[in-house]
Amino acid sequence: MNTPEMTEVQSGAAAPAAEVGSSLPPPPSSGTFVSTGRRKSSVARVRLTPGNGSISINGRELNDYFKVITERDAVTAPLSATKTTGMVNLAITVMGGGRHGQADAVRLGVSRALVKAEKRYEPPLRDRGYLTRDSREVERKKYGRRKARRRFQFSKR
Repeated sequence: MNTPEMTEVQSGAAAPAAEVGSSLPPPPSSGTFVSTGRRKSSVARVRLTPGNGSISINGRELNDYFKVITERDAVTAPLSATKTTGMVNLAITVMGGGRHGQADAVRLGVSRALVKAEKRYEPPLRDRGYLTRDSREVERKKYGRRKARRRFQFSKR
């Protein structure tokens, strides 16, 4: 019944997003841009330079370091959002935490480096939430408890 109206609304909403994506500037032709990303207890330092699209993490290739596809996609998501895949090289040093936290820290670091390189990359990255720091940390364990909030089992008898 309302499908023609819905398709008009959807096509109208998709058109501005396509215009924003097509108006993105090319990646920088020179310079090195350094930024930091954090998530949980992981810290990632990202060096972005113009190049052929190579991504190295702690001296290893992206596919060797992150085995899970979703973690690899998290690292390359800012590049695909700004259409700079294959145009910049990334040298990343990441430490602390687990693989998922490291992947999210790298995503934030890559997004910040892209914004340093070109200010007009900020709106598509901000709309997708790639520039927002997730500040949630693990709550510390308390004495007299099994974990941070979990109590020991109580037996009445």
